[in-house]
Amino acid sequence: MVEQGAQVSTVSGRGIVVRGNDIDTDRIIPARYMKVVTFDGLGEFAFRDVRFDSAGNTLDHPFNDPQFADASVLFVNKNFGCGSSREHAPQALVRWGIRAVVGESFAEIFAGNCNALGVPTVTVSEEAIGQLMEQIEANPSAEVTIDLGTGTLTVNGTTFEAASNSAYRNALMSGEWDSTSVLRDNEPAIRKTASALPYVTDFAVHS
Repeated sequence: MVEQGAQVSTVSGRGIVVRGNDIDTDRIIPARYMKVVTFDGLGEFAFRDVRFDSAGNTLDHPFNDPQFADASVLFVNKNFGCGSSREHAPQALVRWGIRAVVGESFAEIFAGNCNALGVPTVTVSEEAIGQLMEQIEANPSAEVTIDLGTGTLTVNGTTFEAASNSAYRNALMSGEWDSTSVLRDNEPAIRKTASALPYVTDFAVHS
């Protein structure tokens, strides 16, 4: 997990590839695992229904492959994270170990939920994602580096253009992606605004 309020300008780690367009949030984390009080432990259920059959037998999936056990940069295709807006999807990925997601495109709400966890979602071209996926699958130990400031992604000495939503990028780089921390840091301004509202009679900030 990214520390609350931490500035995120670069992310480095080994990659893992999950191929396919329109992978929705129900495939990322099946709905039956959302009946939890906290998000702790969700990582083991990431992609559960495509990692195991109904009898619990292991299927062929990158998240089951020991070569990618410590990977932290997920490579995907088009419209990743579509479907329901469940924040459990990025929570499950983060708790599995993912710290950044690289793809051709993302569902807007999924990208926003990732940003709220300090996880960049960056886009590359269709041609680039094809090359990157091939490189990662051929060399699981390759180091991937995403630089939000320069808008680049580097692997095996090759650099690709990697775009990101400007608002999300600015929030990550400034450390303001965590809305809870931002609110706590601005308590005086919040208190002043609240005191001016006629319908707020007993304002208190709880830590």
